[in-house]
Amino acid sequence: MKIPSMILTATVVGPLWLVWSRGKRRSTDLTIIILATTVALLAIAAPALAELPTPVSAATAITYLSTLKVEPQRSLIGYSRARFLHWITISGTCDTRETVLKRDGNNVVTDTACKAVSGQWVSPYDGVTSNNARELDIDHIVPLPEAWASGADTWDDAQRKAFANDLTQPALLAVSAKSNRSKGDKDPAEWMPPLASFHCVYVRAWVQVKYTYQLSVDFAEKTKLSSVLAEC
Repeated sequence: MKIPSMILTATVVGPLWLVWSRGKRRSTDLTIIILATTVALLAIAAPALAELPTPVSAATAITYLSTLKVEPQRSLIGYSRARFLHWITISGTCDTRETVLKRDGNNVVTDTACKAVSGQWVSPYDGVTSNNARELDIDHIVPLPEAWASGADTWDDAQRKAFANDLTQPALLAVSAKSNRSKGDKDPAEWMPPLASFHCVYVRAWVQVKYTYQLSVDFAEKTKLSSVLAEC
């Protein structure tokens, strides 16, 4: 029910005081205002989910996916995390991890070494809230072993370093350690975030990163990505 502006105005003070300027109180109107006010207050109080750079639209991701080479994953022979140098200094004393923690958290306070000493983070993978940065991992949306087996094995170390520390693409995200360990080096055909509401963002980001770096996809991976994108 829409409440005409001439009939009433509501002011919220303290717990919840409603002051009516004109008209009679109506139980239905009161219920609407209480619900609307409660929702607004909850929205203000609720911590925001981590925010990576906005990935391309689903339509664009579908187009990107159609151009990616489809082939079986390559061998992990020769792979090492050390081949993807991270975390590098981004600004001042802040490295990549610390930069992502500040970007993805709420009210983050850092010390002189740029270490997060307080703040609040909500993992978009599983909705877990944390007030301790040490409980968080910085996840590579496309895991480093996955990148290696999809074409990064042919890169030089400089390109692998750029990939591992990319803050421009939707490539890095602060998430709960538990969800990141569950994911490991799995692709979307093998693992998706427990929080279904994040699936669309996740696959759009995955495709954008693979497209930007011209990494291949395997058949099962492409099938899963296509399925999720079709529902976005």
